[in-house]
Amino acid sequence: MYWIVLIAGVALWWAAHLFKRVAPARRASMGDPGKGIVALAVAGSIVLMVIGYRGVAFVHVWLPPEFMVHINNLLMLIAIYLLSPAPKRGKLVSGMRHPMLTGFSLWAIAHLLVNGDAASMLLFGGLLIWAVASARIINAAEPGWQRGPEGTLAKDAMFLVGSVVLLGVIGWVHNWLGVWPFPG
Repeated sequence: MYWIVLIAGVALWWAAHLFKRVAPARRASMGDPGKGIVALAVAGSIVLMVIGYRGVAFVHVWLPPEFMVHINNLLMLIAIYLLSPAPKRGKLVSGMRHPMLTGFSLWAIAHLLVNGDAASMLLFGGLLIWAVASARIINAAEPGWQRGPEGTLAKDAMFLVGSVVLLGVIGWVHNWLGVWPFPG
């Protein structure tokens, strides 16, 4: 039962996010209320993924080595930075076409490195494939992308500090949920 819920959550995530690309006329005909419907679908997908992921029985696939925690945390810091406004306002990654999808991909990869169970493979692997597919679909639909304006290193530093703080908060939430994400 929980496996179905998890799969349904990942599938709904895909459907909600790709709806605009797969059925642009249908999405456009929905106007602004369509944004709320898509947001509800995304929220529903998250709820389904959490319920499914937490409810499935643990099925061991592989045992991640302990050093993967360090790689995970570094990738998570980079992912948080890429998901921040830094790519739009900073200088370091201002030329990146898909910073949010890249950050999301790094988030998924980081979680795959430290979780060796079947549910994690399904959840994080499914979301990683979605992020890569989304970037490819956008590139195909909009090949004439232009680099945006370049920001400042001061903004990069500000967003990096914010990313470190947010990583700490995310670690605290993980600990509260029963998973210690840091070494030691």
